[in-house]
Amino acid sequence: MSSPALETLQRVFGYSAFRGHQQAIVEHLAAGHDALVLMPTGAGKSLCYQVPALLREGTGIVVSPLIALMQDQVDALRQLGVRAAFLNSSLAADEAAQVEQALLRGDLDLLYVAPERLLTGRFLSLLDRSRIALFAIDEAHCVSAWGHDFRREYLELALLHERWPDVPRIALTATADPPTQREIAERLNLVEAQKFVSSFDRPNIRYTVVQKDNARHQLRDMLRKHKGEAGIVYCLSRKRVEQFADYLAEQGFNALPYHAGLDAEVRAHHQRRFLREDGIVMVATIAFGMGIDKPDVRFVAHVDLPKSMEGYYQETGRAGRDGEAAEAWLCYGLGDVVLLKQMIEQSEAGEDRKRLERRKLDQLLGYCESTQCRRQVLLAGFGEVYPHDCGNCDNCMSPAETWDATEAAQKALSCVYRSGQRFGVNHVIDVLRGSESERIRQCGHDHLTTYGIGKDLDATTWRSVFRQLVACGLLEVEAEFGSLRLTEGSRAVLRGERRLQLRKEQRERRERDRSPRSGVAVEAADLPRFQALRDLRAQLAREQNVPAYVIFHDSTLRTIAEQQPATLDDLARVGGIGGAKLARYGERVLEALGAVG
Repeated sequence: MSSPALETLQRVFGYSAFRGHQQAIVEHLAAGHDALVLMPTGAGKSLCYQVPALLREGTGIVVSPLIALMQDQVDALRQLGVRAAFLNSSLAADEAAQVEQALLRGDLDLLYVAPERLLTGRFLSLLDRSRIALFAIDEAHCVSAWGHDFRREYLELALLHERWPDVPRIALTATADPPTQREIAERLNLVEAQKFVSSFDRPNIRYTVVQKDNARHQLRDMLRKHKGEAGIVYCLSRKRVEQFADYLAEQGFNALPYHAGLDAEVRAHHQRRFLREDGIVMVATIAFGMGIDKPDVRFVAHVDLPKSMEGYYQETGRAGRDGEAAEAWLCYGLGDVVLLKQMIEQSEAGEDRKRLERRKLDQLLGYCESTQCRRQVLLAGFGEVYPHDCGNCDNCMSPAETWDATEAAQKALSCVYRSGQRFGVNHVIDVLRGSESERIRQCGHDHLTTYGIGKDLDATTWRSVFRQLVACGLLEVEAEFGSLRLTEGSRAVLRGERRLQLRKEQRERRERDRSPRSGVAVEAADLPRFQALRDLRAQLAREQNVPAYVIFHDSTLRTIAEQQPATLDDLARVGGIGGAKLARYGERVLEALGAVG
């Protein structure tokens, strides 16, 4: 016998079964209990509160930090026949008043609201006069003062339990290492809540790290595999965003910039284009992305090193939300480390926060230079053990060769020491390779015992050595000028007490031409039907001024193209087509299929 939760899932959302912990979470919340949910992007977190909100009496109140996310979620729910609305600054006063009246009348199943508005006296009073089914706190990691997306308003959301102790609450996030998980529970008064932790693994994402050597050309070459596909390119600064967006546009990509320095209307316009058009490449700072619900992002590229493993995981998680093949590509160099350390030291944060930021950066450096399966290293940062090689990262698909670099490391460390630990990597490499530059002579470094002892290795190999010595904690990069300093750990290497195996530089590993399958894989025989369905979807989206993916995902269109349903009953058996969509679009879908033959 079907449970009420499963019946709602099938009738409204068009899915025959829950995934993972979804059913347990839904039934736990529907029964009136609190929950803390950690689930990767694309695993269906939204269903965990949307279904209980439909099962319980009253309106589900969803706290969401971004306007774009609210709009997308509401558009998608209305397509399913769910009575949903949002309240944020994008609404005119009369529109907001209509939503408030609908809430008071009990005419809403779900209401999305920004934390700033929820905490106002006016809105709290409105809730006092309403029937509340549940509170859902999305992007719950924003409560962490140590996190990369901290929102001060989230600290005050504990009042929901104090003011409405009998209303169940669910806090959800896709990005939280164990310390952040504890902080979420403590700050939101959810210590007693049942915790549901899914694997953080995103098996459809391929992870690749390359060493920076003309990042523009490297990015261009990578994007050629994704021509015509949607993706995000992250840069560390606004200036870099503008430069890369202009360069990609010159190279024929449909690229748009996005950063906090742009006019708000321009940012909003670019975001709308990214969400509603196919094949847009958004070049952005981390100001862009949180809450972006676009399922068909086929790649996320970083042309600069992110600040932490958490940030990297969350940003790469915006690729492949539909479960189809996607790529996470990171290009970094030692210069990125210098810049990020400067940013940490120049910030106004206290010493404890700076120490934490340095540790997070070191953790990410270790990931970049590791010869181990990327997925194993990444998931270990979230307290999860991945028991085998993933087969879907650069280290698994083209294992890095290693070499006994003990002697090279001794030369490098000795040269840093003998040149006074006051110079950056390029200068030290010039000394090692016996450069005859004016600066070397001015400093008298052509008379050092380490001058010219590294001529057997080229500059690229030496840069790799120094990068890995920093990642191993044998060298430190001084923040202000980028000069190198020995650490306590370097003594054992210099004394010959420790051997050192380092990754061998491979001049951009080719992965033996095994580039990732990208996008939705459709059999050749089904392509005409698939394209006809995409054309219909685009037409429907234009008619309603909504993103195409809120009507049907590509994976749903692929299934329709493969199964070729001849009747509405046949179509109803396709996953992702609930009752409302069947009634609204069923006949037109069948007509589109019939026209192809």
